[in-house]
Amino acid sequence: MKVLLINGSPNNKGCTYTALSEVAKTLAEQGIETEIVHVGNKDIRGCIGCRKCKTIGKCVFNDVVNEVASKFEQADGIVIGSPVYYASANGTLISFLDRLFYSVPFDKTMKVGAAVVSARRGGCSATFDEINKYFTISGMPITSSQYWNSVHGYTPDDVMKDEEGMQTMRTLGRNMAFLIKCISLGKEKFGLPQKEQRIATNFIK
Repeated sequence: MKVLLINGSPNNKGCTYTALSEVAKTLAEQGIETEIVHVGNKDIRGCIGCRKCKTIGKCVFNDVVNEVASKFEQADGIVIGSPVYYASANGTLISFLDRLFYSVPFDKTMKVGAAVVSARRGGCSATFDEINKYFTISGMPITSSQYWNSVHGYTPDDVMKDEEGMQTMRTLGRNMAFLIKCISLGKEKFGLPQKEQRIATNFIK
């Protein structure tokens, strides 16, 4: 079992990484393999709605999005980490997520998702909600913790001193490991939920 953790901060070893590392360490203690991928410092353009991915099976822009797509397919869960910029996620990360979640051809049903947010002070809940929407549109269960999955601090040392935030990360890791294991057992016994043919309603006729 494996969880992919996405560092959406421009800083490789900053506050977001510190929070993700605590989650990864806890997952490893629960027997879950982890990999942290840094995308926040990459030059990632946004989706242009060309829909070419529906015919070639990957994004037409061949960059880190396609590199991560194969890792995402093999993973049982994914943790998306972002700093807070102007009460929302890092724009580079959003461009990455838009293209990743739209372009991949595989079924994401019952892959486990979690958002991790880092802020000096405010904007965590808005960013947390923003990231979680990628999971809820994809049939992915969201892992909860003892609080919203956020840490506070201006530096990694500050984050380490946020005892509640770091405990929230550890609780998240344990809950995610439990959920992944439960889903694995459920799939063996019951299979995945039945799917209906997709209905798309157009509101203007």
